[in-house]
Amino acid sequence: MKKWMFMLLAALLTIGLAACGTENTTSKENGGKKQTTVGDSVDYKIIGIDPGAGLMKAAAKAIDEYSLDDWKLVEGSSAAMTASLKKAYAKKEPIIVTGWTPHWMFAEFDLKYLDDPKGVFGKDESIHTIARKGLKEDLPDAYKVLDQFNWTPDDMGVVMNEIVNGEEPEEAAAKWVEDNADKVSEWIKGASKVNGDKITLGYVAWDSEIASTNVIGKVLTDLGFKVTLSQVEAGPMWTGVADGSLDAHVAGWLPSTHADYYKKYEGKFDDLGENLKGTKLGLVVPAYMDIDSIEDLK
Repeated sequence: MKKWMFMLLAALLTIGLAACGTENTTSKENGGKKQTTVGDSVDYKIIGIDPGAGLMKAAAKAIDEYSLDDWKLVEGSSAAMTASLKKAYAKKEPIIVTGWTPHWMFAEFDLKYLDDPKGVFGKDESIHTIARKGLKEDLPDAYKVLDQFNWTPDDMGVVMNEIVNGEEPEEAAAKWVEDNADKVSEWIKGASKVNGDKITLGYVAWDSEIASTNVIGKVLTDLGFKVTLSQVEAGPMWTGVADGSLDAHVAGWLPSTHADYYKKYEGKFDDLGENLKGTKLGLVVPAYMDIDSIEDLK
């Protein structure tokens, strides 16, 4: 009898262990907790910027190319994106955003780009100065300054950081111009002072373009120009230069971000070339996130 009872208990114990073993392997291996994916942690959302921006088009293409079927690209603005990043970073929470360099957030936070093995976001870009047809004849001194305007991501970063930390864009630009007289002297070489000639510069509300446009606006103002800075979306900015309602902009991200606008209006503007090299676009995450590639989002 005792032998029979012992055999029965042994059999029941074996069955119980087998059931436990098939219940939830993931939970057992993770301390009884269900394993959370990167997508789960951010609700399968990538925080974007302005709808229609080249960066957003590239991000949407990345979702398609990498088969991220459950993911959603959230439209908004540059300000909304950085606000979301700042909030998440303060709590060490996961977040994925569309990002670009130069941008003050890389100085403010420890961030990293996700590797893009398929090359969806393309190679590094440059920012070009774009002028309306006829500007060289109408405002030759302004044209010369715009044509000679050239600086680095580090230069731009100084102005952006000042603005983000509370300085008015005009004041931050004026301070940089004063502190970099040697560089500015190269931009204005050969240009004469004028007496109130009017010029209108367009720009998009990206921190980088707010910085660059205010700096070049300050330089032109010091030469005697009456400068108007007009904030618009990317489409109207390119349209304005093409139809002559804007004189110029220093915010042409090429060859990818503004490729559609460049192609649409080619021949209706003057491309004065690069004013800044070394830009980059992609998906960005805080360095504390254990993820390195867009492929890891699957």
